[in-house]
Amino acid sequence: MALDFSGQNLRGRNFKGQNLAGANFSYADIRGANFSGANLTGANFSHAKAGLQRRWAIGLVIVSFLLSGLSGFFWAINGYLVSVIFDSSSDNQITGWVTLITLIAFFFITIRQGIIIAGLGAFAGAFALAFAGAVAGAVSVAVALAFAVAFAFAVAFAVALAVAGTLFSIYISWRAMKGDQKHSLIRNIAIAFTATGGTSFRGADLTGADFTQATLKSTDLRNTILFCSRWHQAKMLDRVRPGSTYLQNSQVRQLLVTGQGQDKNFYRENLRGINLQSANLADASFIRADLSEANLQDADLSRAKLKQTQLDATDLTGATLIGAYIEDWGITNTTKLHGVRCEYIFMRVPTKQDPDPLRKPDNKQEVFADGDFADFIKPIFDTLDLYHNQGVDPRAVAIAFKNLAENHPEAELEIVAMEKRGDDKILLRAKTAPSSDKSQLSAEYFDDYNQLKALSQSQQLLLVAKDSYISDLKNMITTALKHPKSYTQGNTIMSDISGINIQDSSNVSGIAGNSSIANLGTISGNVSIALNELPDAPDAEKPGIKELLSQLQDAIIQSSYLPEEDKAEALEQVKALAEAGKNPQESTKQKTAKTAITMLKGILTGLPAVASLVEAGNKLLPAISKLFGLG
Repeated sequence: MALDFSGQNLRGRNFKGQNLAGANFSYADIRGANFSGANLTGANFSHAKAGLQRRWAIGLVIVSFLLSGLSGFFWAINGYLVSVIFDSSSDNQITGWVTLITLIAFFFITIRQGIIIAGLGAFAGAFALAFAGAVAGAVSVAVALAFAVAFAFAVAFAVALAVAGTLFSIYISWRAMKGDQKHSLIRNIAIAFTATGGTSFRGADLTGADFTQATLKSTDLRNTILFCSRWHQAKMLDRVRPGSTYLQNSQVRQLLVTGQGQDKNFYRENLRGINLQSANLADASFIRADLSEANLQDADLSRAKLKQTQLDATDLTGATLIGAYIEDWGITNTTKLHGVRCEYIFMRVPTKQDPDPLRKPDNKQEVFADGDFADFIKPIFDTLDLYHNQGVDPRAVAIAFKNLAENHPEAELEIVAMEKRGDDKILLRAKTAPSSDKSQLSAEYFDDYNQLKALSQSQQLLLVAKDSYISDLKNMITTALKHPKSYTQGNTIMSDISGINIQDSSNVSGIAGNSSIANLGTISGNVSIALNELPDAPDAEKPGIKELLSQLQDAIIQSSYLPEEDKAEALEQVKALAEAGKNPQESTKQKTAKTAITMLKGILTGLPAVASLVEAGNKLLPAISKLFGLG
């Protein structure tokens, strides 16, 4: 039976490592409580009050006064150094002018670029003093503590510059706590400072925990598991210590608290396991974002851009997807689509030239009836994808598939789609029973297909005899090869649905010739993961390896000239470069980078000179080579 602590005073209590799954802490006072490493799956913390105990708060006030005094002391020294400009000694005057110029530069750089950039340049003595004064003063104000002592020291020991320094510290602190990324160092220091002695969930499992309307100031959430945790109307969520969880993003925090994400951009955000139940996400962009295992029940995703969005095991039960753009979205057979409300969908992201790309249903006067959308998507959840990339032999395909179906009746094989790719390549997609071993089926099919393909036409005809099924299937494949971007289901040519991209580890794309092409969405997702592990460029105007490779990845994906299999190979090389970029000056990594760049140049060879990918490659590859020390 779950424990009930509702409404109790639990200040300072130690629950470290305990199993408190499903426990009720609603309306409890948990200030200073320690839940480190505890199992709090499904726990209820609604209306609970977290934060600091009184004795810790008093201690921090004392420390903040000391910091304020230290701030005033440093600014007073700066003021004194500037005041020697009026000294008759020429040496002292030089010292004063150098200090003044340095402080002016410090003020300017800190306001424009942030305290980190300014701190890196603090090699001069006065500059270092200014940096220390700004940090000390900013931290004290950032935690909402008095700066009167700093002001008093400034007035007592130096000229009016001390007042300016204190006001400058206040300004930097205010900007930091407002979420200005330029001053994130100050904000992080302040939050870490105030979280000391506060409520700690560090390392706890908070899967499904409910923090509705809880007060969470000075709370440590580092290394916690936050799958489907609920934060609706939580107070002071911006004052928690989030670590590397999704709570470190201010826009995501705001979305979780308000449930309002309409028209927001979450490009490439890692939102795995986030709880957005009933959220308003209309017109939001989740392009290349990871929403796997997220709770999107009853969420409004009308007109949302879900291009290459990862949705493995995502719960979309009752969600609204009217007019959403689902190009290459990564649904799997574990994605829940029960009760999805959707009248129509778009298979591509809109452009100015084509604002309604590949609408489904095709007839703009028609809409999906209740349940039709799930039925429209469902046939390709569990499919065996048989990709043929070398001189397709339609008769051999038909015979091999019939043999496979007869040898494995338990697989319940049924062709649901065919797609022509390139001049003589085709994807044969067959529905299978959920328990089927697709890897085994694919291997057996291509062993048989390759043997049949090696036979002469007369030998093949002996095997076919008067089999109408093989004859019909052969004719369907021949027809598909003659119609670009055509698909068949049963005996009907279907319109283009290539925008649907299934990311499922159990789906196997077999390729004749003992080769394989992985799902582009999966490969691109892996590239994005590798890129996210690289540091951002310190200067936004000078892109680093991460930024250049991201541009190259986008150019490859968007290329209309590059075949699918070449896109897959090119993305694999981008991934290799991203992994090598972790240590770009290491000799083995440089060798890997050189090989990958050579491969990419080879892939681009032969494309039209006007192709945007060629232009991007000519611009980006030399810059990437230079960053690896190869140029």
